[in-house]
Amino acid sequence: MSNVRGFFGIGIEGGSKSMNIGTLFRSANAFNASFVFAVNPQYRQQVTRKSDTSNATQNVPFYAFDSVAEMLLPAGCQLVGVELTEDAIELPSFRHPRRAAYVLGPERGDLSPAMLERCDHVIKIPMSFCINVAIAGAIVMYDRMISLGRFAERPVKAGGPTEELPQHTQGGPVLRTMKRYLADLPEPDRRTFRD
Repeated sequence: MSNVRGFFGIGIEGGSKSMNIGTLFRSANAFNASFVFAVNPQYRQQVTRKSDTSNATQNVPFYAFDSVAEMLLPAGCQLVGVELTEDAIELPSFRHPRRAAYVLGPERGDLSPAMLERCDHVIKIPMSFCINVAIAGAIVMYDRMISLGRFAERPVKAGGPTEELPQHTQGGPVLRTMKRYLADLPEPDRRTFRD
């Protein structure tokens, strides 16, 4: 899989359809999620194993929270709600944070007002109606991968790329002289170095 910087997790709030949640977690494992989570889970974990054939919750860190208030995320991680709301950002126009946790609402329900309040961003897949949580999650993870990953350019005509992806090279260190470093500092900070 393409090298993508940062990390992401994906989870569900109040989900009750165990098979769909198992498929969501399996897809998360396939897309190299850093963690999966559930908030106020209403599903049966034994049933999720039937569709989670990768055993994601044993191979990827899994967190269960009783409520939105108890939910903890890694430092700097932005919460992205996936919900069909009027003011949600359409997925093709959304720039994914490097450190993100995506949360989906339950089948036949919405993200709670408390969860929406907690979200840094709310996105929607531009569709006529809701799709099941496993498919919605897979679409979001795929969009993250193709927008943040490193892939060969798509050709103008139908088919695969005609040129290989150039090898990634890292530049050398950036060295600054003290004079240039001080010139970039605001005046109060420059005085500190002079004194």
